[in-house]
Amino acid sequence: MLTSLSGPAVYYLPFLDSSLCAVLGAILGSIPVAYIATFGPLSGNRTMVFTRYVMGWWPAKIIVILNLIVLLGYCIIDAVVAGQILSAVSPNGMLSVIVGIVIVALITWAVSTFGYSTFHYYERYAWLPQLIVLCVLAGVAGPKFDLYGNPSEGLSERTIVGNRLSFFSLCFSSAITYSGTGADFFVYYPVRTPRWKVFSVTLAGLVISFAPMFVLGIGLTSGLASHADWSAAYNTSQGALVVEAFRPLGGFGSFLSVVLALGLIANMIAPTYAGGIDFQVLGRLFEKIPRIIWNTVGVIIYAVCAIAGREHLAAIFTNFLALMGYWVSIWIAIVLEEHLIFRRWRKLGWNWAAWDDRSNLPVGVAALVAFLIGWAGAILCMAQVWYIGPLARLVGEYGGDVGPRHGLVQLLDQC
Repeated sequence: MLTSLSGPAVYYLPFLDSSLCAVLGAILGSIPVAYIATFGPLSGNRTMVFTRYVMGWWPAKIIVILNLIVLLGYCIIDAVVAGQILSAVSPNGMLSVIVGIVIVALITWAVSTFGYSTFHYYERYAWLPQLIVLCVLAGVAGPKFDLYGNPSEGLSERTIVGNRLSFFSLCFSSAITYSGTGADFFVYYPVRTPRWKVFSVTLAGLVISFAPMFVLGIGLTSGLASHADWSAAYNTSQGALVVEAFRPLGGFGSFLSVVLALGLIANMIAPTYAGGIDFQVLGRLFEKIPRIIWNTVGVIIYAVCAIAGREHLAAIFTNFLALMGYWVSIWIAIVLEEHLIFRRWRKLGWNWAAWDDRSNLPVGVAALVAFLIGWAGAILCMAQVWYIGPLARLVGEYGGDVGPRHGLVQLLDQC
């Protein structure tokens, strides 16, 4: 939901345009995640361990570091929003955003530290109260959604197209960045589990999670122009906007806001758990340090960063997500080439037992060069606040972010 707030508020897109871009981005971005997930039962390896077979022993470490940035970055965003909601709910803001961030970080650490079984049990039931709360939010805030307003009025057609591309890229990146952990939660499945089943349930789960929430977030910011109370709350923080939307319910609305804030913990547990394992994949020395230590390090890092960046969430979100989408798209293209051309077509196969044997893994020179070439294309096509590439600049006043798709297509075209 947080991603889609940018549709009307940042990119000046009307409700329909924002919804179409967001849902399409969610669907297309979820397909690579579902594809990567199929390697979980097949290999028995975590996603970043599997990356060693694709990128090589040393280049894979670059991918691991980038994936850690993604995982910790998501936790930063969720921690800030949860802290904002808790602060907005508290009487006269007595509970600061900083304290709220610390609370959710500590709870996340506790659940993720006790291993996969505890995490899986928590996630099995945590979605239900969230679903109820979000349905109530849609019901109470829905009448204030501006379904027919046009915030892009006055902008040129090319600028509108560029904004559509950029918002689509943001939603696409929001989904595809889950690819870095796609296989992690299927490694305990039987090796004979049909790949189409893993693909289908992963794709369905992601799309069902993303699409309605994107539309709900778009609805909230679509009403900013016509409702001064919502606009004032949004200017305070994204979390305050959610609390304001619940305001007609009085004290019950405050309770639902707290439930929603604590529900963000469920979104933080998976990245925290996976991040602890990814730290160990960095090398043999890192491998010897217990996961509980790495989980603790990860929580400290994102809690400190969340506290430091709590006043700049929108800027962090729009720049961070799109930037992370670039490398994931390039990496996905390399995985496709490795799997379909070298392993399947040339019948080289996979030796899954060699996951920790450097001598039986690729050197990775070709993969590294391909990765850098993909980045060169992405730089030409990216559109960020701090940089607009020469190709992206051709689309409208603010540019159109086509970096993630270009990086992927450019690499596939090399085949």
